[in-house]
Amino acid sequence: MENSEGVKIESTVVTEEPLISALDIALFVVIITVAYFWYFKRDKQSSSSEKKPYTIQPSSLSSIEQTSNSSFIKKLKSTGRSLVVFYGSQTGTAEEFAGRIAKEGARYKMKGMVADPEECDMADLVEMKEIQKSLAIFCIATYGEGDPTDNAMDFYEWLQNGDADLEGLNYAVFGLGNKTYEHYNEIAIYIDQRLEELGATRVHEIGLGDDDANIEDDFVSWKEKLWESVCSHYGIEETGEESNIRQYKLVDCSEVLPERIFSGEISRLKSYENQRFPFDVKNPYLSKIAVNRELHKSGDRSCMHIEFDIDGSKMRYDTGDHVAVYPKNSSELVDKIGELLNADLDAVFSLLNTDEESSKKHPFPCPCTYRTALTYYLDITSNPRTHIMKELIEYASDPKDQEKLKLMASSTPEGKKEFHEWILRDNRNIVHILEDLPSVKPDLDHLCELLPRLQCRYYSISSSPKVYPKSIHITAVLVNYTTPTNRVNKGVATNLLAQLIPTNDELPQPTIPIYIRRSQFRLPPKSQTPIIMIGPGTGLAPFRGFIQERDYARKEGREIGEMVLYFGCRKKDEDFIYENELQEYVANGTLTKLHLAFSRDQPEKKYVTHLLEQNADELWNIIGEKSGHLYVCGDARSMAKDVQSIIVKVVMEKGQMTNSQALNYVKKMEQQKRYSADVWS
Repeated sequence: MENSEGVKIESTVVTEEPLISALDIALFVVIITVAYFWYFKRDKQSSSSEKKPYTIQPSSLSSIEQTSNSSFIKKLKSTGRSLVVFYGSQTGTAEEFAGRIAKEGARYKMKGMVADPEECDMADLVEMKEIQKSLAIFCIATYGEGDPTDNAMDFYEWLQNGDADLEGLNYAVFGLGNKTYEHYNEIAIYIDQRLEELGATRVHEIGLGDDDANIEDDFVSWKEKLWESVCSHYGIEETGEESNIRQYKLVDCSEVLPERIFSGEISRLKSYENQRFPFDVKNPYLSKIAVNRELHKSGDRSCMHIEFDIDGSKMRYDTGDHVAVYPKNSSELVDKIGELLNADLDAVFSLLNTDEESSKKHPFPCPCTYRTALTYYLDITSNPRTHIMKELIEYASDPKDQEKLKLMASSTPEGKKEFHEWILRDNRNIVHILEDLPSVKPDLDHLCELLPRLQCRYYSISSSPKVYPKSIHITAVLVNYTTPTNRVNKGVATNLLAQLIPTNDELPQPTIPIYIRRSQFRLPPKSQTPIIMIGPGTGLAPFRGFIQERDYARKEGREIGEMVLYFGCRKKDEDFIYENELQEYVANGTLTKLHLAFSRDQPEKKYVTHLLEQNADELWNIIGEKSGHLYVCGDARSMAKDVQSIIVKVVMEKGQMTNSQALNYVKKMEQQKRYSADVWS
């Protein structure tokens, strides 16, 4: 036999053992105990799930940000609050708007809190009526092709599938969308209507923010009228008190051990040193840059072909998916802020929520240095919103600077005009504002509280996992432009990527955090189905993956359908990206037809839309007679809309339909996933 350390022990005494030894009895007791515990624990969990069918678990946050209680109702009651503002946010704007509303509630004697629906049991909405003069506000973004944001998905599905009695719930909804997309504010509109259907009372009409125009103006205008409706509905009056109350307090962390200080990680401390699968928005994979090469042949513009190494990561992607890239701000801009504010950027600090009941303890991973916060966590290159102008007023020592900030923070026509011209049209970021209003010297910790989070950037994957299972390819144009104030603004992600050039194998390769975001932009299930792909410029990216996948199927001996590609750029000898690859696919028969439009190679500009109009018979043959699929990728503002108009026209003429019938036909194509768009504005 062996002892507990695995050392063999010899016995010299031989005795007659009983049929059932003490060891046998002990093992039997252990087995019975484990079986009893397993059976009743499982039964308890099953009963619990039957009684409570809708419970949203918090997403993978750091332990300091997790809350042990998902009941927002209990928090409202225990802290004497009557206002809760939920947000469905993909880029942080809806969350920011929610915070501003909750903060302003104090002016109307409505103590508010911000809540993430993903971390709440939204079935508790039925209990809102138990709180006197209570109000639930929803700031909801519509994402992708009319989809809810990730953190609002479960709530959206609960509304769709449930039939809760929401009588007594008072609510209002503000939607964040973009009119260049077909499904403009679709999710917010649905939630607004569905809440009313379930018996809730709409206190104020829905607000629809358009990010293609001026969503800040839309929000401020709606918010002002919201409070008028709230006062009327509840019979209350504005107190007149300003709500410039800090949400976070500064904590000096100079004594914190270095190993406990965040250095750019998204959520988990030291996550880049100790990578753990699965990888997602809060736990990205630190990928090596395997390839970074220029695609343009000449000219003053740049387009990069970049390959991320995912070998050994267990990450899997599908053709048509997106990859998210986490950028960082340039050290030049970060240092400039430190210089302008005469601040020690290497001081270690933390911002702690003054609301002890909030599940969000910090605005970003803390503790960290100011340099880390400004480099990895805060957006210092976008146009600041009006509430930041308002918060900066107290830090202006020059009356002229003070008056300018007051004007831009106001909701008067003159104020809106000044904000639009000086901030939006002139494209000023926070660094430019501090430069041009030299007397404005905010406390750096307060500025860190005010600035929005730096968001990851999404790129269409331009490779197929069948051909490249160990790498992800993207096609990205370097973003640089001169503003009306003669400053050069640089795209945060693309300018960082441009610097990440792989070296020889002996040196460490450059890395960048990424994760894969699933998409509905998919090839037809059957490889024989014919397809038309329309992708000018970098809109070609996902179609490169499509073509690779069909080429792989062809080489395996499978039958593939027609593949027709429409591609356009400025000049054939300048920015015809992947030219050799495409010509090879034409030569081997994978790509049936390649229609090319070079807009500046002749006196009259020529675009892919002109080619589509010329090839109406081919279009109808594939989408009408052969029930093929049509894909569009690229600019949403003009190209994608023009393409859809042409398709409707072709369906009318070649399908012999009325305009109404043609529109319904195209709508049905979309519902059947035969007309798909991957577009951006």
